[in-house]
Amino acid sequence: MPTGSVRLHSIKKLGQENHSYEVSDEGPAGSYMSMTNSKDKEKVQGNQEQPAIRVGFFQLFRFSTCKDVAMMIVGSFCAVLHGSAQPLMLLVFGLLTDTFIEYDIELNELRDDRKECVNNTIQWKTNYTVVQDPTRPLNQSDLDLIINSTLEMLIPLRNMSCGILDIEHEMTMFAFYYVGIGVSVFLLGYFQISLWVTAAAKQIQLIRKMYFSKVMRMEIGWFDCTSVGELNTRMSDDINKINDAIADQVAIFVQRFTTFVCGFSIGFVKGWKLTLVIIAASPLIGVGAGLMALFVAKLTGMELQAYAKAGAVADEVLSSIRTVAAFGGEKKEVDRYDRNLVSAQRWGIRKGMIMGFFTGYMWLIIFLCYALAFWYGSTLVIDTEEYTPGTLLQVFFGVLVAAMNLGQASPCLESFAAGRGAATIIFETIDREPEIDCLSEAGYKLDRVKGDIEFHNVTFHYPSRPEVKILDQLSVVVKSGETTAFVGSSGAGKSTAIQLIQRFYDPKEGMVTLDGHDIKGLNIQWLRSLIGIVEQEPVLFATTIAENIRYGRPGVSMADIITAAKEANAYNFIMDLPQKFDTLVGEGGGQMSGGQKQRIAIARALVRNPRILLLDMATSALDNESEAIVQEALDKVRMGRTTISIAHRLSTIKNADIIVGFEHGRAVERGKHNELLERKGVYFTLVTLQSQGDKALNEKARQMAEGLEPEPERLNLSRAGSYRASLRASIRQRSRSQLSNLIPDSSVPITGDLGPGAYSMSQEDKYKKSTPEEEEEEPVEPAPVARILKYNAPEWPYMVFGSLGAAVNGGVNPVYSLLFSQILATFSVTDPDAQRREINGICVFFVMVGVVSFFTQMLQGYAFAKSGELLTRRLRRIGFQAMLGQEIGWFDDHRNSPGALTTRLATDASQVQGATGSQIGMIVNSLTNIGVAIIMSFYFSWKLTLLILCFLPFIALSGGFQAKMLTGFAKQDKQAMESAGQISGEALNNIRTIAGLGKERSFVEKYEAHLTAPYQAALKKANVYGACYGFAQCVVFLTNAASFRFGGYLVEQEGLHFSLVFRVISAIVTSGTALGRASSYTPDYAKAKISAARFFQLLDRVPPISVYSNRGEKWDNFQGNLDFIECKFTYPTRPDIQVLNGLNVSVKPGQTLAFVGSSGCGKSTSVQLLERFYDPDNGKVLIDGHESTRVNVPFLRSKIGIVSQEPVLFDCSIAENIKYGDNLREIGMNEVISAANKAQLHDFVMSLPEKYDTNVGSQGSQLSRGQKQRIAIARAIIRDPKILLLDEATSALDTESEKTVQEALDKAREGRTCIVIAHRLSTIQNSDIIAVMSRGFVIEKGTHDQLMALNGAYYKLVTTGAPIS
Repeated sequence: MPTGSVRLHSIKKLGQENHSYEVSDEGPAGSYMSMTNSKDKEKVQGNQEQPAIRVGFFQLFRFSTCKDVAMMIVGSFCAVLHGSAQPLMLLVFGLLTDTFIEYDIELNELRDDRKECVNNTIQWKTNYTVVQDPTRPLNQSDLDLIINSTLEMLIPLRNMSCGILDIEHEMTMFAFYYVGIGVSVFLLGYFQISLWVTAAAKQIQLIRKMYFSKVMRMEIGWFDCTSVGELNTRMSDDINKINDAIADQVAIFVQRFTTFVCGFSIGFVKGWKLTLVIIAASPLIGVGAGLMALFVAKLTGMELQAYAKAGAVADEVLSSIRTVAAFGGEKKEVDRYDRNLVSAQRWGIRKGMIMGFFTGYMWLIIFLCYALAFWYGSTLVIDTEEYTPGTLLQVFFGVLVAAMNLGQASPCLESFAAGRGAATIIFETIDREPEIDCLSEAGYKLDRVKGDIEFHNVTFHYPSRPEVKILDQLSVVVKSGETTAFVGSSGAGKSTAIQLIQRFYDPKEGMVTLDGHDIKGLNIQWLRSLIGIVEQEPVLFATTIAENIRYGRPGVSMADIITAAKEANAYNFIMDLPQKFDTLVGEGGGQMSGGQKQRIAIARALVRNPRILLLDMATSALDNESEAIVQEALDKVRMGRTTISIAHRLSTIKNADIIVGFEHGRAVERGKHNELLERKGVYFTLVTLQSQGDKALNEKARQMAEGLEPEPERLNLSRAGSYRASLRASIRQRSRSQLSNLIPDSSVPITGDLGPGAYSMSQEDKYKKSTPEEEEEEPVEPAPVARILKYNAPEWPYMVFGSLGAAVNGGVNPVYSLLFSQILATFSVTDPDAQRREINGICVFFVMVGVVSFFTQMLQGYAFAKSGELLTRRLRRIGFQAMLGQEIGWFDDHRNSPGALTTRLATDASQVQGATGSQIGMIVNSLTNIGVAIIMSFYFSWKLTLLILCFLPFIALSGGFQAKMLTGFAKQDKQAMESAGQISGEALNNIRTIAGLGKERSFVEKYEAHLTAPYQAALKKANVYGACYGFAQCVVFLTNAASFRFGGYLVEQEGLHFSLVFRVISAIVTSGTALGRASSYTPDYAKAKISAARFFQLLDRVPPISVYSNRGEKWDNFQGNLDFIECKFTYPTRPDIQVLNGLNVSVKPGQTLAFVGSSGCGKSTSVQLLERFYDPDNGKVLIDGHESTRVNVPFLRSKIGIVSQEPVLFDCSIAENIKYGDNLREIGMNEVISAANKAQLHDFVMSLPEKYDTNVGSQGSQLSRGQKQRIAIARAIIRDPKILLLDEATSALDTESEKTVQEALDKAREGRTCIVIAHRLSTIQNSDIIAVMSRGFVIEKGTHDQLMALNGAYYKLVTTGAPIS
């Protein structure tokens, strides 16, 4: 160890890892390693106390440069000015109203024919009394009249001016004010938005870079505790949330807040009494809004949580669709999914009710406030004459606008909170120092490396599972230049030891040394550059073969690549490909067979020219032919290097220099092959188990071989190498469901030269494959609304009531403008009593409107929520059911990968809801709103209405813009981020490979290069967005300017009453904005129709192999007699490759048939035809003499049990997984236990703390392979099948587990027809019939002895080595 200190920590807190010692180091390299702090664990523990948001608002801007700050400051300044524009307009508005009212009073006064206008003041006509005809005698009534009028006229008139007011001129002035304000609003709006958005784009780009590069630097243990899916969503969604929080929302918030402040200031300055009265009532609104936000957020959370469960069910089921189909679990799964949907539906309905209730409540309070304000305000105007009517309006609207803007500012606060929440985790990751920093420069680099590796008392457990000790005081010496083999049962810690050598993890105690130096003191990149590793399932990157090899060492020449390829036995097959080294390997290497991938991986390891070579099961996934080739390559390259090899197959281990036996995390023995056999320890048991069967065979084969050497190249069974590995992956998780890439290349000619035909997947096809799914979507005609509504038909009463409610709510806006203008009209009434009466009447009317709208809002909210949620649930259920009813071939199409399908369930269904429920509500609402407003306006003044209607499109457009801005850009952003997302996804999924190759930096650079496009797009968007925003804000000002000017003309010239001007303008402007808001929903509506169409496409598709139909034959005494007659078959996704080519084979009831052959010869395919996952193109499969295509599918599958190589378990308890074997009946615990006993599983289950209730984890991740296999066998047994299919059921196991599993299988086979596919001879030799397949047909069949005597293909396979293929 370098200079430094070791400090013991003996006390272990609960929930913390026990770091028994901490290395602190003051050596030359500086402190680069401190193991005290186990953040992840504490985080899990401390989550209760820690708030979810730990980032202050201003900390969001920590990555801004001075330039950004300057832009943000200027933007905020513009926003402040913009915010004060609306209150400014109110001042103008108040003056304007006063002008109109004064003019109207003057008109009213002059209507009295006793008054006239003299010298600009109103006076009594002086000769009024003389009007009486003097010739007539005065009677009493005339006298009264004269006396009264004279008395009235004797009181001098209040000094009222007249004739000065040129109303048109005044209005022109006001129009200019309005235009001025409008233009400045446009400019300010543009700058405030574009500056903020630009600044945010810069910061976000930086955050993305920092975050990704930090994640790539994290130690592997961190990835164990953080799922890749989570990281991917964080990179897309969470960073977008931060973007929302630091972009335009801030500017809009500043603007609205300023309006709020200015509005209240105007209120208090112009009339504090009325302001206080209104404010007194406003807490009611605030409380309502607050509660509503709280409830909605909470309920949305609950709804999403409830749906997330259902989504998880869907994802799990679709990922393991083959298992579900094989065990007939479709109905069960649909019910399980539906059960999880119920709670989501309940929360959705509650959310609708609560929203309806609170919206109604808010409207009620608002109308009550109107009533109160106008009633009290009118007393101030009329009785005490403190205010002019204009002041009343300024105060009232000032406070109203202020309150509205405060309300509109609150969504901004939500997005700030969301941004801070998202930033919490992202910034913490950016600030987290990795425990093992792969990009740090610290640490020694040794001048000479011998390559001695030693483990000193190493104890270790994985950070994600601290309770399980993997290595326990392990001490092992690996000498340089020797080949050391690690053997032992699975879970003994062999692979873990290898990962510690690469320093993916640090041991908790003890140390690993290289040439006597603790590897913690060495530079990581340098250390990893010494090591070449070949894993069991090698990861290739989606690029060319040459590039993949080049990943091994930067800047390597083509000559070196070719040398490495030759050494790895890969050169020949590469040169046979049409594009040679430029062949694309496909996503995850999917275009290559297993053997080819392995050899490319070996070439990649060799090009590094490593001192240390780690082989982790490098050949286990291969068939014999490929294995021999790969093994030869490995033997070539081991010379002179320190090599550690992990293997289960003895053939690969025998010739190692030293063999180390592992057991329970310790090395229990070491020595040469023969020494260990004498010791009779771990190694001995493994060997004897494995070679009992093989030995006898090999001996026999050898004797025969001495007599007769077959010509070497007579039958080179397809060189395609192992597609098996990939096929297995496909069956395991159809998530890569491009089965198309995985289906064996069986067009490989027997002679073994790969002609162009083998790679018939042409380049263009590959490019087509790699394009994102968007372009792949076949265009769908939007679904007719009628059909969508048909699904909603059962809810029609709800929809009728909802629409009624919506219609009434739509009428509220115009009614409000009617009442408002009526109040203005009362101010010009000259008779005080009539004035009082009218005002009281109007206030009562306000209250009534409020109460009505409370009930109708509630009705609308509840009714549409109910119908919408029921529809969503119905569609999801139907959709899921339709998906599970499709034939397996449909899932092979990569457009139907589980991910795509689950999103389709989640989003499409809820989008369809958008086309019915609330959508209808919105439409009805807007239509009544506009309709009532326009009819009313035409009734009162058609000329003014026509003028305003010219502006209506712009107003609607502006309303639409504001809503559209939020939706439209999100999509472009998403597309722009897609390519960067692909890179980050590939990097995170294969982080171990990248770390092993030390390629983190190049991925970070690639990612950053892909960020420029989204960044450019964001800058462009800033300008467009700003201009739209400015336009949307200034339209209303310009409309007002024009209409009031024209209104003035009408009042003057045509004697229109001024209150009607207000009535028309306010009615149309308010309903126009409402129209805009509704129009903003149209994209949703279009989306809904497309979603619905996609949905109906799925529902209308008639699968050729239907699970749900009752058609087809069933019969009672099912024997299990199988015949394949001339079967030909190609996979639907790869029609150009013939997989089965006239397969003929038959099995009698109770017999065991074994399929042998190199991978890609159609063994698994024949099994899938039997299960009716597919139907043969020609020929037929007969079951008890019935043709398979005529047999009822569920009936047939209920007779078949299958155990595959990588069994799929569901995320539930062991007992439930076993019960899954038979979904047609209820299964008791006793049956489960007896099945478990037969599968050698019971004892192991009883040793677990929760016994049969132990959860197996998702995909069975909590169990070892052997345990999973045995559960799968128990599941097949409980089905009590007549036919048992074993597809490589033991190949992935080590010898110990294999023996147990094999015993279980032998028991299960008794009395059943059985088809076995295996690579290992020991599993096959006692079958009744062995069929050797090649290129999709049987070339030899018979018993083991008959075939050995034939001296043909089988014989050759046996003699080349133990495992068969």
